[in-house]
Amino acid sequence: MSPPVAPPGWSRWLVPPAALSVHLSIGQAYAWSVFKPPLESALGLSGTQSALPFQLGIVMLGLSAAFGGTLVERRGPRWAMTVALVCFSSGFLLSALGAATEQYWLIVFGYGFVGGIGLGIGYISPVSTLIKWFPDRPGMATGIAIMGFGGGALIASPWSAQMLESFGGDSTGIALAFLVHGLSYAVFMTLGVLLVRVPRTPKPAEGTPNAPTGPQVSARTAVRTPQFWCLWVVLCMNVTAGIGILEKAAPMITDFFADTSTPVSVSAAAGFVALLSAANMAGRIGWSSTSDLIGRKNIYRVYLGVGAVMYALIALFGDSSKPLFILCALVILSFYGGGFATVPAYLKDLFGTYQVGAIHGRLLTAWSTAGVLGPLIVNWIADRQEEAGRHGSALYGLSFVIMIGLLVVGFVANELVRPVHVRHHIPAPREETADVHRQQPESA
Repeated sequence: MSPPVAPPGWSRWLVPPAALSVHLSIGQAYAWSVFKPPLESALGLSGTQSALPFQLGIVMLGLSAAFGGTLVERRGPRWAMTVALVCFSSGFLLSALGAATEQYWLIVFGYGFVGGIGLGIGYISPVSTLIKWFPDRPGMATGIAIMGFGGGALIASPWSAQMLESFGGDSTGIALAFLVHGLSYAVFMTLGVLLVRVPRTPKPAEGTPNAPTGPQVSARTAVRTPQFWCLWVVLCMNVTAGIGILEKAAPMITDFFADTSTPVSVSAAAGFVALLSAANMAGRIGWSSTSDLIGRKNIYRVYLGVGAVMYALIALFGDSSKPLFILCALVILSFYGGGFATVPAYLKDLFGTYQVGAIHGRLLTAWSTAGVLGPLIVNWIADRQEEAGRHGSALYGLSFVIMIGLLVVGFVANELVRPVHVRHHIPAPREETADVHRQQPESA
């Protein structure tokens, strides 16, 4: 399957909707917490066990993006979106079979392993293409598409809750919900496969040169630079902080206010998940567009520094004020989403557009690490605290302190990012090199 080249007159504004159709679908992963309580009840699982499909999915997202990034660059976005469609939908169908037969390992394998491959390939499928279509506004372009991944749960969370209410929260009802998800997302993702196009030139925007400008670094070289690993730490810490709340959002808000005069109902908890998804989505387009104005390093200072303050406020005062808890959680999730949407532009600034998609794929291994680390910290500590007889907000206090420390580590790593040394750049084309040598005597 060769990359579909845009015909003359093709509008670049048709590409973001194609990316959105894929990202809105695979963004369902952020609504996994809606399935946690019924799975725990139907199959007798702990909170840590019910997080396994989500955790494995995020691990496979990073690994498939890392190993498939160069292949996606070579084969193009349509091939990548097709692979994502097949894997993501098949993952749901396997999970439906696992729920129907009460074989939890099949849910973990289907949703986590197979579906996780779809997550990774689907996530990176439009990024490089969008940056090439929008060289003048890379933060905004990737933010528009990647906000779909954050907004997927805004649709999936209430939809999944309604299906579980209609079908029932037993293993049969869960299986039917998985089945409907798999078939519906297959249809929706097909729209992106049919619509996506690559530009005829690397930079189709009016008034821009045809040849890439600025530093150009290969993916193989990029992973050997300190800048790459500083960004890896930045992304890992920011994602760990956000995903720790997101993966356990529904049970967390229920636990926090269980002993108060205004406990949170199941439907309200699902609404909270949807609110977090909205913040995640808004942060992706809002903060990434802001980064085009104030710079990538400055925006990450906001994500990490202010994020640590928000966690401190929840830890100190969250259980005494529901509005404060919700507001701080929304800000943290907006930074979480903004961090994802801004990082492709940050990579483009440091390494150029030459293999930015492949570099982005390799960087997403930080997401794999955070996908294990964040839920593990929150779930494991909550389980241990519950065994010790604690309840309510006491289940999460230690987790939040750890998250603050991780955000501080990320803040320091961001401060260490410097421009990539010229020795890592790919050689300039011979014609340009010759022009430079010819011009030197004249300038002398």
